[in-house]
Parts: sequence; structure tokens; C-alpha cells
Amino acid sequence: MDRYKFTKIINNKNTGNRVYKSTFYPKIRIGNADKFVYPIDGDRFENLAHRYYGDATLWWIIAQANNIRDGSFGLKPDKQIRIPMEIAKILKDFRTINEEL
Repeated sequence: MDRYKFTKIINNKNTGNRVYKSTFYPKIRIGNADKFVYPIDGDRFENLAHRYYGDATLWWIIAQANNIRDGSFGLKPDKQIRIPMEIAKILKDFRTINEEL
């Protein structure tokens, strides 16, 4: 699994070194098809993304939808998590934002 699957690599103009380009994520609005779940002990964003989307690299959708940006990966079983289910628009918005930069 590659956590940086959607992150572009560019050459730093000053040093010539290859670096990861900043990745920007779209705002994810609540949808009628969204699911709300309580993680089981030991669940991580990657587990939930694999379980609901069949693709662990889409972990960022769940993190963004729940406004979790603190770098933590483990989820607390007592905190309800929103799982956006209409991901086609989210992925389109993601591509649009990052291609424009």
C-alpha cells in the first residue's frame, strides 16, 4: 500500500532534489448515502477505506470527512466516524484541485 499514491513528485527549483508536491484535499459535504460507524478496536483509516471502498489508499477521504488532521491513524472505538459513500465526486474534486496547481 502506498500512502503517497495520489501525491506528485516534483523537482525543487533551488536544489534540484525530488520532493513531494503539496496535496490539497476537497471539502467533503455530508451525503444521504454516508454511513456512520464506530470503529472496532485497532481500526485505522486504511482499514475502513479498504472495508468500505476496496482501496486502502483512499484513507484520506475518511480523515478529511471527519476533520481529523492531527496525523493520528488509530481510531478510538467510542468516537463515531462518518464514511462518505459517494466517492466519485470527491475523487473528481480532488483531481481538479490538484491539477490546477
